[in-house]
Amino acid sequence: MTVANAITKHLPSEEIIYFGDTAHLPYGEKSADAIRYYSITISKFLLEKGCKMIVIACNSASSAAYDVLVDFFSGQTLFVNVVDPLVDAATKEGYDKVGVIATKATINTSIYRRKLLEKQPGLHVASLATPLLVPMIEEGYFQNNISRAIIEDYLGRVDFENMNALLLACTHYPLIRKEIETYLGEKVRVFDSIDVVSARVHQLLRQHNLLNDQRRNAHQFYVSDYTESFEETTRIFYEENIELEHCSIWK
Repeated sequence: MTVANAITKHLPSEEIIYFGDTAHLPYGEKSADAIRYYSITISKFLLEKGCKMIVIACNSASSAAYDVLVDFFSGQTLFVNVVDPLVDAATKEGYDKVGVIATKATINTSIYRRKLLEKQPGLHVASLATPLLVPMIEEGYFQNNISRAIIEDYLGRVDFENMNALLLACTHYPLIRKEIETYLGEKVRVFDSIDVVSARVHQLLRQHNLLNDQRRNAHQFYVSDYTESFEETTRIFYEENIELEHCSIWK
């Protein structure tokens, strides 16, 4: 939802078709094989809707399934993940030490460490799974004593000492970016995927002559399992009231 919101603001002429797999959340606790299966099924659904580009707006799915999706749907659509734009943004700055926080699924793939070192050999990368952050954010526990205590516990670890930058490698984490920046101070640059992914989407659509030139407002929001609590959560992430449509695509 944070990525979808950023894209609608950055590219107001584009129509967004969003699919939230609420039936299988959280992806951060799922196996790579399960995430790949979910991602292929969702992509088939989005292709049936005529999508010219699919943004994998989840670090766990981007880490586990991006290469599989590009190969499986070769030539059918454009794919954008949320990992590469974030890695590119961080390695342009020439930092000595970069921290990465993400879900267990993302950290277990070591994708950020590998891609960061491919771009900048010799970079010191400190990675940590931070599984408490997603449920904390979804339940609205941020900008309070609870969130501050959890952030301090994670980021106060010795592995993060003397880092120059921190990558928020989960699309939930932009909602607590200000708290993280306050804790880390001005000496540590914090990166999230929101703006860099929107810019990559714009770049690729322009490159392939696929940008819309007329404003559209017919956004569609689908979820695999509808609950009132998730609809309330969408207001936090998307920053607007939207209408969710229940759509079960699982056989």
